[in-house]
Amino acid sequence: MKSCLRRFSIIFILLLNGCSVSDGINSDQVNSNPQTDTNLKVLSLGDSYTKGESVCSSCGFPVQLKDSLNMRLANVIVQNQVIAQTGWTTTNLITNINNATLQNDYDLVTLLIGVNNQFQGKPFSLYEAEFPQLVNRAIAYAKGDKNRVIVLSIPDYAFTPFGQGNSAISDNIDEYNAFAQNYCNNNGITFVNITDISRLGLDVPELVAADGLHPSTLAYTRFVERLLPFAIQKIQ
Repeated sequence: MKSCLRRFSIIFILLLNGCSVSDGINSDQVNSNPQTDTNLKVLSLGDSYTKGESVCSSCGFPVQLKDSLNMRLANVIVQNQVIAQTGWTTTNLITNINNATLQNDYDLVTLLIGVNNQFQGKPFSLYEAEFPQLVNRAIAYAKGDKNRVIVLSIPDYAFTPFGQGNSAISDNIDEYNAFAQNYCNNNGITFVNITDISRLGLDVPELVAADGLHPSTLAYTRFVERLLPFAIQKIQ
């Protein structure tokens, strides 16, 4: 009889220990706090170089940038919005962002504008007046934080089959970019140069789209490689 009671007691103790171990595992599982994804918003303002003229809808630099950020950053979902059309000058961009419904909560804003001011022969003074307005609008959209804004230099279409190496075009583009860069430097805005990449277009035809004028998908990939480290730094 005593032997039976002793055996029963041992079994009962083992069962209790088993339950306590099991309870401990369940408790850890309940108390775990898995990380949730953070949603980030990127706004890209510009013209054909931002729209991605003559390349696929996912081949321009805004979408390539979004995809690269999603790949590089953990627990982040990046969404992008593009306000850009082929042929837009600074005036056109101002008009269209005035007509758009944009919030002031973007985590990053990019601005690339000016080539059509040059191409359409607009007075340079127009760019001098309107470029600062656009930078200030970009800052406002970026939660009022200038550190969330990136200005990209204007590509040089002289180095395309259309431009045929016309040095006058390059001189004009240099003038526009010099003004933009000086303004950004003086006001603490990040300025990223991509013009040198575009100037390989005649030596590396793969950098030019099928229309013989705009950047190709490969060119946009190289733009993003230049842009990505700055973007990551600003939104992390």
